[in-house]
Amino acid sequence: MVRVSPDGALFASASNDQSIIVWALQSKSVKATLREHEHVVECVEWAPDSALAPIRTEAGHKANGDLGAGPTHVVVSGSRDKMIKIWDALSGTVLFSLIGHDNWVRGLRFHPRGKFLVSVADDKTLRVWDLAQRRCAKTIDAHQHFVTSVGE
Repeated sequence: MVRVSPDGALFASASNDQSIIVWALQSKSVKATLREHEHVVECVEWAPDSALAPIRTEAGHKANGDLGAGPTHVVVSGSRDKMIKIWDALSGTVLFSLIGHDNWVRGLRFHPRGKFLVSVADDKTLRVWDLAQRRCAKTIDAHQHFVTSVGE
């Protein structure tokens, strides 16, 4: 899976080798290799600008109340290790993780206003995550079999 960042400057690729690689589109060079998952990375999604404030707040990036401090490029990954990780894409640092799925995480999508992240997994659920609270706000028993993707 490959996703292009909202500003078009970077793209991220997910791999069976348990990593995400962040590339500079213009130079085609590797900017960061993200390695903290314990299994295959199934999906990646870039945080839109609207999601940066809640992510920065939750990750503790407050400089005198300035939410402008902190990462400018955030990528989110889901893995067969059942984890969702929120990364500073340029430093390779995990900002925080979301734990709750009982099986492989297959798809991720941000709500347009940025406050929520939706995930789907092989546990047959769709979960809505409140990023500012770093918790699952709603679990929906979505299907009778694996849920493999969420909107494009």
